[in-house]
Amino acid sequence: MTAPAPRPGILDIAPYVGGEATSDGAERLIRLASNEGALGPSPNAATAYQALAGDLHRYPDGGSSALIEALARVHGLDGGHIVTGAGSDELLSLITRAYAGPGDEVLYSAHGFLMYPIAARTVGATPVAAPETNLTANVDALLAAVTPRTRIVFLANPNNPTGSYLSATELARLHAGLPGNAVLVIDAAYAEFVDADDYTAGENLVRGANNVVMVRTFSKLYALAALRLGWAYCPPQIAAVLHRVRGPFNVNAAAQAAGIAALDDLPFLDAARRHNQVCREWFTTRLTALGLTVYPSAGNFVLVDFSSWGSAESARLYLKNRGILVRQMGVYKLSHCLRITIGRTSEMHEVAEALAGYSRLTA
Repeated sequence: MTAPAPRPGILDIAPYVGGEATSDGAERLIRLASNEGALGPSPNAATAYQALAGDLHRYPDGGSSALIEALARVHGLDGGHIVTGAGSDELLSLITRAYAGPGDEVLYSAHGFLMYPIAARTVGATPVAAPETNLTANVDALLAAVTPRTRIVFLANPNNPTGSYLSATELARLHAGLPGNAVLVIDAAYAEFVDADDYTAGENLVRGANNVVMVRTFSKLYALAALRLGWAYCPPQIAAVLHRVRGPFNVNAAAQAAGIAALDDLPFLDAARRHNQVCREWFTTRLTALGLTVYPSAGNFVLVDFSSWGSAESARLYLKNRGILVRQMGVYKLSHCLRITIGRTSEMHEVAEALAGYSRLTA
């Protein structure tokens, strides 16, 4: 019997696999594999979510109007240029669907987020990875890889999983070197954690260009990963295109309500930022003292090089056997590294102690 066949290339895609969330036999888990918010969501966001329990039979606002109004107010943006999505992943996919297809190329940095090549292959486009320098996107390498077929350039800034970022000056130089028919997509999922003076999430570039999109998420600092909520700030013509290709009710009502409440809980957000900065610095210092290389990170995670200890995978399994889940990096061609999310203070102390124990066993 014959069966429906997917479009050529679909079955060649390696599906995205997220960080582990379970471990057989573990009495309790410390989940540090998915860069989730250490402190959980704002209590105000949780209350707003729970308040909708009696309205689950109602369709959400298809335009996310109240959420967009809140985003525009908090970030000082034009709400008419904002498009919301079911997580930033959906927006990345919508942009790719709208602007790339067979015969086109989608460019990204070598250790960039895995969803970029997946999104490209899904629409029949060719993903192209440009080399990095010291685990940081290289503007010259990206520009050298641009061809007449380049339609989208994805840049995670800060980057997952390396934690590095490009300065505002380098970001502007990248955009200035691109052709006008290529869309620069700045994936600023971790922007809220950055405190560097030379950083920009990209709003300024969007305001002054027709081919730049900034994509953000509520999954990291706001800790609303379960609700799948993201947004994009776009030139008006790109916003109009995304509204045409997105689903009519792509953002659920609970996500919209929780997102609005989270945006306005400034004391909680400040506490989450402070916690991440202090805990990340302590954890980096502690692991460095153990002889590990911890790469500088602007996000809520660190990339740790286990080359001096032998196998990163052996270390990961040692931690997993103790109920500590961290992210393996082989799919990012960084098999000698592990990515470790910054969790609660007690969790990071436990990870550090576990790794100290592992170092004694392997010495």
